[in-house]
Formats: sequence, C-alpha cells, structure tokens
Amino acid sequence: MKKTKKLIIFLFLIGQLALAQANKEQLLHGKVTATSGNLQSITVVNLVTEKNTTVDSNGEFYILAKADDLLLFSSNDFEFHRRLIEEEDWNKPLLMIEMIPKSIVLDEVIVNKNANINAVSLGIITKDMKHYTPAERKLSSNSGGIIGLLNTFSGRKAMLKKELEVEKKELLLGKMKPLFNDDYYIGVLKIPSDYIKGFQYYCIEDKEIAQSLLTKNKTMTLFLVSKLAKQYKEILADEK
Repeated sequence: MKKTKKLIIFLFLIGQLALAQANKEQLLHGKVTATSGNLQSITVVNLVTEKNTTVDSNGEFYILAKADDLLLFSSNDFEFHRRLIEEEDWNKPLLMIEMIPKSIVLDEVIVNKNANINAVSLGIITKDMKHYTPAERKLSSNSGGIIGLLNTFSGRKAMLKKELEVEKKELLLGKMKPLFNDDYYIGVLKIPSDYIKGFQYYCIEDKEIAQSLLTKNKTMTLFLVSKLAKQYKEILADEK
C-alpha cells in the first residue's frame, strides 16, 4: 500500500515537472522573409507576455516565448501577421515567417496651370497662419473682447472648450477605428464584444496612445493597446 502511494506521488511530481517545463519560456529563433521592403522595420511582439524585439537586416529575430503564445509581426511597410506558437516550433532550426508588403496607393495627380495661385500667394492670409478646426474656430472667435467676457459669464466659453475636447477625442477615435477590426479585439486582445467601444474610449484617454495615433506610429499604437487591454480587463473583472 505504501509503495503504491509513493508511486502515485512520484508520478504526480513527474507530471508537474513536465508541465512546468512545457510552460517555461524558451528563446525562439526565427527568420522573416518578404519579396521586398525593409525587414528591419518589423517589430515582433509577444501579445501574451508583452515582450518585443525587432528583426535584423538578415530578417532574423530572437524572442522569449512558450507554447500557445501569440506573436504579432507589424511594420508600416508590411501587412500585420500573427503566429500562434506550438511545441514543435522548437524542433525547427528556424521559425520561418513570410510577410506581405503593403501595396502603395499613389495619390491622384492633377495638372493645374494655376496651382501656384492660392490664398497665400494672393496675400489673403499669411504663410504661417494657423489652420483651425471647426471647434477651435468657434472658441477663438468667441474668446476676445466684450464677446469673450460675456461668454465667460454665460458659461458659453466653457461649453465651447468642452466641444473642442469632444472634437479631439472624435479625431483620435477616427484614427484608431481603422487599425483593428472586432475579431482582433475579441480573439487576440480578449475584449468582450459589448465592451469594444468602451475600450476604444479608454485607449484614447491615454496620452501615449493619443501621441502615437497623431504621429501615425502603428507599431507603438499596437504595443500600447496590447498593454492597456490587460489593464482594462482587470477593471472589468473588479466591477463584476
């Protein structure tokens, strides 16, 4: 009886050790190939651990990962590529990843002999004159002199400032929406479908994400969104 009990305990410990080894991160060596484009512009992000690295000039990279981790390959020059890591990937000399270059859409060229005639050349406005958004124009035109003083007392100025903030958030939201589809939020970031809209608003409140959206830095936006997804899910869990 004692021998049987010891055998069961021994087998249990062996199983736990094997499981721990299977879940242990290992250094994964991979290589990215593409028909064209700058491979060094590619960033590799482990969406589970949030660790990241870059691809060298030969297309090779190293990153810590384990089975069932999801790697995301992103660049301004290539289409996004996702790869789920499997146990057998460590038996390969290299994890081969093929990236697809983005197609370049050329702007429409319009030949206009009067192209140099504009408001600046005619002296209507100065070259360094600031261009205002609709909300900024409203706030600017209602802030000076007696009108500005009256608007301050009436509360209209505060309302216009709020309108400007709303416009800025709508601008950021408009830049963020095309970056990810619902499948990405649900399947990769694990955000429930009913909370996708709320998560988008949560993201644009972050100063770093706002800056990356304004500068069109997709790689940084992707990294920051993955990081905030973890925080957002913790908030949802606390509210339940």
